[in-house]
Amino acid sequence: MTDTPRLLVTVPGQALLNALGAPPAGAEVRVWDLTGEPPADRIDLVVPPYMGAAARLSALEGVATQLVQSQSIGYDDVPAALPAGHIFANAASVHETSTAELTLALILASQRGIPHFVRAAGEGRWAPARYESLADRRVLLLGYGGVGRAIEARLAPFEVELTRVASRARSDEQGFIRGIDELPTLLPNADIVVVGVPLTGTTTGLVDADFLAALPDGALVVNIARGRVADTEAIIAEAESGRLRFALDVTDPEPLPAGHPLFALPNVLVSPHVGGASTAMMPRMARLLREQIERMLRGDAPLNVVYRS
Repeated sequence: MTDTPRLLVTVPGQALLNALGAPPAGAEVRVWDLTGEPPADRIDLVVPPYMGAAARLSALEGVATQLVQSQSIGYDDVPAALPAGHIFANAASVHETSTAELTLALILASQRGIPHFVRAAGEGRWAPARYESLADRRVLLLGYGGVGRAIEARLAPFEVELTRVASRARSDEQGFIRGIDELPTLLPNADIVVVGVPLTGTTTGLVDADFLAALPDGALVVNIARGRVADTEAIIAEAESGRLRFALDVTDPEPLPAGHPLFALPNVLVSPHVGGASTAMMPRMARLLREQIERMLRGDAPLNVVYRS
């Protein structure tokens, strides 16, 4: 005779189920991707799909839950989509490393001319050229949450002059962190700007024409935040003039439609929103999920709660 599980958990697919392995004693895990009928009227812990989750959260209407555990860090689209009565946790600890890796890859590729060399090789041409270093560049890190700290750690060996910017000025063990209100005086001295702020009413459209005009000629803007943090038309105008360079993992609209002007500009490097999409994701997501299950079985509060509907 087996004990009745004390905790019912749903995951959106076989990949996370396989990564989790045998669940902790007292928990039962089923696959439900928030389409079709829910497997029960009460599901203690629900994990929505990784991409496009907000569009499916309405499936939780009428379902009692203890926790909705996202597979993403950002949750700007959740408040408008999540039915009342649910506790929502983000996936802090899962994507910071991979997103920081991609950020460094975009910076290095842009600085050292990798897209130029790849295009030349595709045409069968040997095309040596001298490009910008990352060493000795003045880097403005805009957004200092978990991803920002992971980027900072990976920039450390590259001998950059780093200025950290957060929503408000403060100090930590590394020194002074500037406030976002100081941007008008900080942007003119930045060779590289990494945009990693959460999407809020304040940050929507933050990277606009005035923001970009304040940067010096040749500066590189890297957006790994959300597409709507930046004004796409302002980016196109600066890129078409050749004055600034861009590396964008996120765009507005997203995905970019075929033939969009950003694809054709040689000083714009676009990756298709893959900051967290690496082989590190599933094991780390499974580790977070296991921790949440064990905490709930013990009666402890869950980690990473960011919203209550």
